[in-house]
Amino acid sequence: MNDLAARQRIRNDLDATLIVEAAAGTGKTTELVARIVALVRRGTGLDRILSVTYTEKAAGEMKLRLRAELEGARTGAPEAERERLTTALARLEVAQIGTIHSLCADLLRERPVEARVDPLFEVAAGESADRLFDQAFDAWFQEVVGDPPEGVRRLLRRKARFRDAPSQREVLRDAGWSLADHRDFDTAWRRDPFDRDEALGRLVQKIAELAELSPRAQRPQDWCAKSLAELARWHGELLRREALRGRDADGLEAELSALYRHKLWGWKGNGRWFAEGLERGSVLALRDALKAELGQFVERAEADLAACLQAELLPLVQSYEALKSRAGCLDFLDLLLRARDLVRDDRAVREELQGRFSRLLVDEFQDTDPLQAEILLLLAADDPAERDWSHARPVPGKLFVVGDPKQSIYRFRRADIALYEDVKTRLLARGAELVHLTVSFRSVPSIQTAVNAAFAPRMVSAGDGGQAAYVALDPARPEPVGRPTVIALPAPRLYGDRESVVKWKIEESYPDAVGAFVDFLVRESGWTVTERDKPDAPVPLEPRHICLLFKRLQSFGDDLTRGYVRALEARGLPHVLVGGRSYHEREEILAVRNAATAIEWPDDELAVFATLRGPLFALGDDALLLFHQRQGRIHPLRRLEPAALLPAEREVADALAVLRELHYRRNHRPIADTLSRLLDATRAHAGIAIWPTGEQALANVLQVLELARRFEAAGASSFRGFVDRLASDADRGESGEAPVVEEGTEGVRVMSVHKAKGLEFPVVILCDPTAPLSFRNPSRHVEPERKLWVMPLAGCVPAELLEHRETVLQRDREEAVRVAYVATTRARDLLVVPQTGDGELEGWLDVLNPVLLPKPLERRGPSAAPG
Repeated sequence: MNDLAARQRIRNDLDATLIVEAAAGTGKTTELVARIVALVRRGTGLDRILSVTYTEKAAGEMKLRLRAELEGARTGAPEAERERLTTALARLEVAQIGTIHSLCADLLRERPVEARVDPLFEVAAGESADRLFDQAFDAWFQEVVGDPPEGVRRLLRRKARFRDAPSQREVLRDAGWSLADHRDFDTAWRRDPFDRDEALGRLVQKIAELAELSPRAQRPQDWCAKSLAELARWHGELLRREALRGRDADGLEAELSALYRHKLWGWKGNGRWFAEGLERGSVLALRDALKAELGQFVERAEADLAACLQAELLPLVQSYEALKSRAGCLDFLDLLLRARDLVRDDRAVREELQGRFSRLLVDEFQDTDPLQAEILLLLAADDPAERDWSHARPVPGKLFVVGDPKQSIYRFRRADIALYEDVKTRLLARGAELVHLTVSFRSVPSIQTAVNAAFAPRMVSAGDGGQAAYVALDPARPEPVGRPTVIALPAPRLYGDRESVVKWKIEESYPDAVGAFVDFLVRESGWTVTERDKPDAPVPLEPRHICLLFKRLQSFGDDLTRGYVRALEARGLPHVLVGGRSYHEREEILAVRNAATAIEWPDDELAVFATLRGPLFALGDDALLLFHQRQGRIHPLRRLEPAALLPAEREVADALAVLRELHYRRNHRPIADTLSRLLDATRAHAGIAIWPTGEQALANVLQVLELARRFEAAGASSFRGFVDRLASDADRGESGEAPVVEEGTEGVRVMSVHKAKGLEFPVVILCDPTAPLSFRNPSRHVEPERKLWVMPLAGCVPAELLEHRETVLQRDREEAVRVAYVATTRARDLLVVPQTGDGELEGWLDVLNPVLLPKPLERRGPSAAPG
C-alpha cells in the first residue's frame, strides 16, 4: 500500500500535530476512528477527546464505527488497555462527537451568563428560522411599501427576468435573507457617484438616433431591420407615455434593463446593404455600440441599486435579530458567533475549555468556515492568553485535522479553499506536519485512472489558494472482468438548423437517453456491482445501485430533474429524488394541498373538484357530471337525502361528507390529525404505496404531516395558516423531496453533487451536461479584515464585486472543477459521462473531455468533403 507509512503515523504518532489530506474513498473516517482508539489505548479518556464532524449523520456513523472498533480492540488487549477500552464504551453515548454547531450550543448552554444568551434558548434551524424571518419581513414590507425608499422603489418597478420567477416581493425577501445570513460582515457597500438622469437622457437619445434608420430599411423582414423596428417601437411608446405624464426615471431604468436583455441584439440578417448607401455592417456596428453603452448603464445602475438595497434592508435584519431575541432563539450563525465571542473574549472560559479537551480531531476540515476555524484553533492553542486565532500555536499532538481540498465545494456556505490553505500554511509554520492518504478503496482502478488523467492537468496550485494541488489516486480494488467501467453516453440530438451544437437539443434529448440506459443496465445488461459493506461479493445490478448526479437542480425556474424522472417513470423504474425543488409540483403533494384548501374553503369549487377528481378520492368524470346535473353545485356543506341519490351520486356525496366533517372540526384538532383523518378516510396510504414511485410518494405525503406538526410546535395552530404556509412555500419552491435515501432503499437516486458529497454508489450517471462551468455574474468577494462580504443582491452586482469580477469568476471556475471531481469520485464500479460533441460547449464536465476525446475530432470543412 503506497500510503502505509502515512496510515501508521496517524495511528501511532500521537504526539504530532497532523494535517491529513485524504483523497476521495481513502477511508479517512476509518483512520480518524483508529486514532481515537489509539488515544484511548494510551490512556486518554473519551471525555477528554473532542471530535468534530460535518453533519449529524456523519457523527452518528462515527459513533457506530467507534463502538465497533473499541469492542474489537478489547480482544487480546492487555488488562490495563482493556479496562480503558471498556470505560470508553460505557461513555460513548456522552462522548463529544458531533457537529461544530452542536458543540457551540453545548458551550453556550454551559455558560449562558458569560455568553449573554437566554439560558433556555432554542436553536432556530431550517423552518423555524424561516418562519421568524418571514414574520420580520412581512412587518418590514408592510411598513415600507406605502412609501418605499429609493432602492425598494426601483426594484419593485422591475419585472421578472425569466418564466416562473418569484415576485419582486420574494426577490426582496431572499435578498434580506442573504444579508441576514452574513450579518457579521456589516461593512456598508460602496456607492459610487451616479448621475442616473443624465445617463437615461443620453441613452434615450442614442436609441432614438438608431431607431431613425428603421424606415430606410430595404427589406423590412430582414432580421437586422426587425431589430431596429423593435427599437423604434419601444422608443415610440416611451414618447407617448412621457407626453402624458412626464419621465418616470424608475420605470425607464427598469425598461432599459429589460431592453438590454432582449434577444433583438442577436438579430443580424444577411446581405450587404441595409438601405441605399448604408451597409448592414455599419448599422450592426452602431447597434453593437449602443448595446455596449446600454450594458455599461445597466451595470452601473445595478451596482448603485445593490448598495442602496443593502442599506435599506438593514432594518429588516435588525428586526429579525430582535424577533429571535424575544423568542429566545439562536440560529446557526448565532451559535457560531456567540461561541466564538465566548471563547475569544473570556480568558477563564477559554482556559477551562483548553484544559478540558486534550485532543481535538476535525473531520472534513476543507468545509470549515472562518468562525469554526477560529473556535477550533483557539481551543487547541498552547497559550491561554492568546485570543487571536491567527497567532495561536497548537499544543503538539493536540490537533488532528482531516480534509481534502479537492473536495472543497461549499463556498456558498463560507467554506473557501483559500481559508483552508491559509490555515494549513499557518499550522505548518507552527509545527504541524502534512501527510497524504492516496490509496482509494472506492473506485475500480480504471475509473481512478480516468479521474487522474482528467483532473491532474486542471488542479494545479498557483500559490494563491484558489485551487488545490492534485494528488493522484492509487488503486486498491481489482479490475472487473467482462464489462466496461467508464462509458460515454451520447446525447441523441445535438445539432440545430445550422449544424452547430445547440444546448436545448441536448437538454431535451439527454433525459430519455439516460432513462433508456438505466433500463438497459437493470433489465438487460446482466452486470454485477459491489456494495460498500461487501466489496468482495458482487450482486446483480438493481435500481438502488444507480445515482443520477446533477451540478444544479434548477435553471431559470425550471426543474432540471423533471425530464429524467419522467423518463424513469415511463419505463417503470423506481426512483428517489433527494432535495429536488419540484416537491410542491408532485401529484401527491398537489392532491394534499388541494384537499387542505377544500377543507378550509369549501366555497372554492375548483379546489373541491380537484380534490374529488384527484388521486385521494379518484372519482370519475361521469359520477361528478351526473351529480352536478342532478344536484347542482358540488359543495361539501350541502346535506342531501341519501334515498334520493343514485349509486354513482352517493360516492360523490360520501366524499363531500368527509370534507364537511373535516371542515367543521379543523380548528378543534391538531392540523396533522385533520390531514391524517383525510388520508385514512381515502385509504391513501395503501393507494399511494402501489404507485410506480410509491415509496417516495408516500414519504412525501407523510412529510406534509411532519410539516404540520412543526408548524404547530412553533406556536401556530390555525388550519388556515398552515394552508397559507403551504401555498407560500409552493410559490417560493421551498421544501425538497422527503429524505428517504437510506441503505436498502429501492429506486434510482436523483440528487445534486452537493447532496452526494460523502456518499458513494456502484453506478454514477452524470447529468445536466449543459450546466455552465460558471455563471455570468461573479458569486462573492470577501475581505475578512474589513468585515466586507459583497455578493449579488436581487440580481444586482455591487461595485466592489465588479472590480474583482475576473478574479472571482476564476475562483468560481476552479470550484466547478472540484464539483466535477466530487461527482466522478462517487462511483464504485461504473461511471457514465455525457458525450455532447467535440467540446464545442463549455460546461461543468469539460474537464472530462480529454478522457472521452483523447484527440480532438476534425471538423468537416469544404476541403474535407468526400469526392
